[in-house]
Amino acid sequence: MHPGDDTVSRFGATILDADGLRLTAEEKAFFRDVDPFGFILFARNVESPGQLAVLCAEMREAVGREALITIDQEGGRVQRLRAPWWREWVPPLEQVERAGAGTERAMYLRYRIIAHELRSLGIDSNCAPLVDVATPHTHPFLRNRCYGERAEAVARIGRAVAQAHLDGGVLPVVKHIPGHGRAQSDSHLELPRVDAMKNVLQEFDFAPFRALSDMPLGMTAHVVYEALDAAPATLSAPVMAMIRDEIGFDGLIMSDDIAMKALAGDPGDLSRRAIAAGCDVVLHCNGTLEEKRRVAEGAGRMGAAAQARAERALAARQAPGEIYIAALEAEFEALSKGAVDG
Repeated sequence: MHPGDDTVSRFGATILDADGLRLTAEEKAFFRDVDPFGFILFARNVESPGQLAVLCAEMREAVGREALITIDQEGGRVQRLRAPWWREWVPPLEQVERAGAGTERAMYLRYRIIAHELRSLGIDSNCAPLVDVATPHTHPFLRNRCYGERAEAVARIGRAVAQAHLDGGVLPVVKHIPGHGRAQSDSHLELPRVDAMKNVLQEFDFAPFRALSDMPLGMTAHVVYEALDAAPATLSAPVMAMIRDEIGFDGLIMSDDIAMKALAGDPGDLSRRAIAAGCDVVLHCNGTLEEKRRVAEGAGRMGAAAQARAERALAARQAPGEIYIAALEAEFEALSKGAVDG
């Protein structure tokens, strides 16, 4: 059936997490009922490659389809898969500084290797690239996760990171739309406010997102842009319309975690507001099963436009091409040490 047909069975407009290393019977029944578009994994869900592959299979079995499974595997502080089973990575900004002129290739290789690790586990999405443009005042929670302070360079590196994921059969999630770099507070703990003029935001902060507007998935910023609206982007119809119409992003847009303290209120109500503002999917993390129920009820099922974007995103998943990991690692190490002038 066509995605716009009212008789089509649409996904639940949520991406949800699990409490532990395996799904409980209650979680399986809940996921079967609410049919989330996808799932997100955290360190508490990770013990070993074999265990994680089983958990991914359980998640998909619960909804009866090859649902999207995503994770935050940026490298550095934000890295859910760690040693001894998986590679440890320096923060992205440090990687960029090490690689110098070879940055784009080094970052491509880094995330092509990450994509290979994810895909081998059954994980087919990663919450990267982060194309927020850093400033000298960017909050420490974000700064070393950025790729630099120049919008054009951030866009080029972001493109390389995104392509590495796509080549590895993993869908990239561009974040945090329309730009979190100018914020001086941590949105996990409080609501950041940005007072820059719109023309400044358009020229710098929004530019990398325009450059990557063809990507299949994006994630919002819990940030108030005072020149645009009094509400944070995730809950703002004017900002979401600007993302679609001016930035030109037509991929599936998920909220950042609706449970973060930047947003105050009941998770069900916040979910309704995010969908009403223009988000396609609500991401909810680290809550109780009852909170998940409220989020699923508030978000409801996808609308026709969201379903069409979801199906386009899933269709962008491709089988990875053959690679020789040892060769990629050797080239990456040389670039990271500045031994190759790319």
